[in-house]
Amino acid sequence: MNDVPRDIQGNPVRVGLPMAMLAELTHRCPLACPYCSNPVELARVQTELTAAEWGDAFRQAADMGVLQVHLSGGEPASRRDLTEIATAAHDAGLYVNLITSGIGLTQARLQELDGVVDHVQLSLQGIDAEMADWISGYGGSFARKMQVAEWVRQIGFPMTLNAVVHRQNLDRLPEMIDLAERLGCRRIEVATVQFHGWADLNRRPLMPTLAQAQRAREVVNDARKRLRGVMVIDYVPADHHAAFPKACMGGWASTGLNIAPDGVVLPCHAAQTIKGLQFQNLRDAPLADIWRDGPAFNAFRGTAWLPEPCATCDRREVDFGGCRCQAMAMAGDPTATDPVCSRSSFNARLRAEAEADAASDDIALVYRRMAKERRI
Repeated sequence: MNDVPRDIQGNPVRVGLPMAMLAELTHRCPLACPYCSNPVELARVQTELTAAEWGDAFRQAADMGVLQVHLSGGEPASRRDLTEIATAAHDAGLYVNLITSGIGLTQARLQELDGVVDHVQLSLQGIDAEMADWISGYGGSFARKMQVAEWVRQIGFPMTLNAVVHRQNLDRLPEMIDLAERLGCRRIEVATVQFHGWADLNRRPLMPTLAQAQRAREVVNDARKRLRGVMVIDYVPADHHAAFPKACMGGWASTGLNIAPDGVVLPCHAAQTIKGLQFQNLRDAPLADIWRDGPAFNAFRGTAWLPEPCATCDRREVDFGGCRCQAMAMAGDPTATDPVCSRSSFNARLRAEAEADAASDDIALVYRRMAKERRI
């Protein structure tokens, strides 16, 4: 263990405590959503952590100060041992949020999870079968989701509807919010596609227009007023329509961590797109050591590593330099100013490319599948 953790430039960094952990139990999923946040190279089932290994990870996380765990994938219901895994998280004292497409969940299985899972987050690909089944690449997905939503409501799980929006469905945002209200959701997360991984392969059909984004903001603001005290509406707008970047993950390796299906521990879900970072595996080192001393975690901690104009910007403690993966994708340099920032030399290019993508009439999708199964 190093005496003093240091960032990518050798500056000493302050290491806080993580509060949340994303546990990607598997990359297996019956759906093939073209905006999936999983890496393009999906982890095979043979490499997945066992239920016992996940249980150990949850205990280590709780000992570190983690309060909540998000069980995700792929589709976590693809794991036959999901109840065992969720129970281990619950027994470790963690608040357990199940992030699911609903496909693979039965009423009996949900009843097994009652008292173990604290919250269910159900994904939504479209407001009707035509859109949902096209985007998900899975016939019958919409009907199945609505059935699962009803079971969730009957059992009494608090539920969030996770609506990933893009050019193909953003105009129907009012109907998505109405659906969440009818289903009795306590929250809807309206998240504009983030163009990493699979979404980056589908920029032209998915990129929303500026007019759509402006209208979406109006819809969200009106709905928040109407549903105040009834349902929370979180809205994540498209990065390229902003003047300044978001504080990605609340600041690199500051409040949360991800564990991939094969045990690789990540500061964010897209971190492996940054070439040159060294990632460690839970099977090889204690989680606390990876969090404190892992070279990938310390690379961009704090603000001392920031380049100009970020280093002297009055927003450096607000957005912490923005998204390192976005800088890598466009600038080829993870230490560059986030191209989303209006002060970045890459900002004009980012906006021009986004506008060109949004103006495209290309609707051919690259579906999320294992390499040998990919289709266009």
